[in-house]
Amino acid sequence: MKTLIIIPTYNERQNIEKLVKEILILHPQTQILIVDDNSPDGTGEIAEKMAKKYENIHVIHRLEKFGLGNALKDGYRWTLARNFDYILQMDADFSHNPAEISQILNEIKFGAEIVIGSRYKDGFRVEGRSIFRTGLSYCANLYARAVLGFNIYDATSGFRCFRGNILKEIDLSMLLSKGYAFQIEMTYACYKKGYCIKEVPILFTRRKEGSSKFSLRIIVEAFFTVLRLRFLGYVNKDISLN
Repeated sequence: MKTLIIIPTYNERQNIEKLVKEILILHPQTQILIVDDNSPDGTGEIAEKMAKKYENIHVIHRLEKFGLGNALKDGYRWTLARNFDYILQMDADFSHNPAEISQILNEIKFGAEIVIGSRYKDGFRVEGRSIFRTGLSYCANLYARAVLGFNIYDATSGFRCFRGNILKEIDLSMLLSKGYAFQIEMTYACYKKGYCIKEVPILFTRRKEGSSKFSLRIIVEAFFTVLRLRFLGYVNKDISLN
């Protein structure tokens, strides 16, 4: 089975090479796609050097920082003509443990169509993060769950895997969120489509190196994205998110 791991990056030079090496030790046959937003710290250059060294590493260089949502959409589009069976995405900062990739892939191989690595399914699994940040994230997911009416405990998780056909059936042009709210929007689109979504508990840890991208803008976008989806919806080829 062909598996691709998408890793969006912006200023992750301290993490990206270590992360890729850990992934390849555990999953040497996996393809890796790094989507870099023209990181001023040289992350893109490091990724390019790795791509020249390893034939299963690929890089998309974007012109500037267009946001996580747009980076993921570019990564998804890259997969469409390449017929991957599974597409997994994860953060570059080691908040997602490469050792937990296996359990996510195992779940999707045995029936699930989307698997989400969940911090909040069956309790809290967050380590080294402030109470404020953890509480804010948890409340954001409570809010999304209540307003959108789905039973997903961690709709904002960036550690998830799709069956390859899913990305061919979702009209990515209709997903409007540019930042982290994209995770909620993609989750809701898949939920409304009726796909089998499963959450598996993971341990989310504080980033190893570098600085967080968290900001007030992320909170505001997520808040209004949920309201937009609930009350305005959008039309996606053969589904109506209303």
